[in-house]
Amino acid sequence: MGLDLLTGQVPVYILVSIRFLGLFYVAPAIVGASFPVPFIFWLSVFMSMIVVPLMGGTVPTVLFSGILPLFLAGAREILVGIFIGFFSACPFYVLQVAGRMIGTSMGLAMVSVLDPISQDEESIIGQFQILVGLWFFLYWNGHILLVRAVLESFRLLPIGGMGLAVASDMGLAKWAGDLFVMAFMMSIPFYGALLITDIGLGFLARTVPQMNVFILGLPIKIGLGIFLLMVLLPVMVGILHDRIEPFLRLALIGLGAWR
Repeated sequence: MGLDLLTGQVPVYILVSIRFLGLFYVAPAIVGASFPVPFIFWLSVFMSMIVVPLMGGTVPTVLFSGILPLFLAGAREILVGIFIGFFSACPFYVLQVAGRMIGTSMGLAMVSVLDPISQDEESIIGQFQILVGLWFFLYWNGHILLVRAVLESFRLLPIGGMGLAVASDMGLAKWAGDLFVMAFMMSIPFYGALLITDIGLGFLARTVPQMNVFILGLPIKIGLGIFLLMVLLPVMVGILHDRIEPFLRLALIGLGAWR
């Protein structure tokens, strides 16, 4: 027994489960912090039982001649899963950053709530946008798209390889800049409208010095910000819809060179 067991199908199920475990740890709507660890674990095992029969082939037995190669292969698989999950979560990071910028411009920088996903404090506007984004993500069957991306990753980066290389044509620097530009473009209408409001309040303060524009301005800015949020929310949701698949495609491009 012993090492003979490592040459069977058991390592295949283990490694496929580990790849899904890495995905579920950071993927939107299934992120590990918002679900109990046993649930994430058994969900990964369940997915491996579905996926392995679809793979058709077996893992090269030479790879698992000992515990150390199996351990290294497991570390590689969890990195692949995290890689896919991170790129799938990037549009939600855009919503989060845009929400923080919008909340700051509305005067709600100090108003924060506990984010059930990251277990961190988050601005109330950012949290609202993330929850709306997650709802639409599930409505668009984004979770199915994630599973398809993982299945495609088994073709691009099959179980059993050991190489780790970064794709040179991914344009990571430009991609990171585009994330910030997207968040900034989402918040520009709020900054513009609230800047005009501040200018109007400044004129009002000069015209009627007896009026306390600070007390008057806060509810006006909050009300205007909420109104703009309701008007522009479909646009933000549309941006999210258009970006989920390209980000997953970018992750698969990276995996194609990760051999």
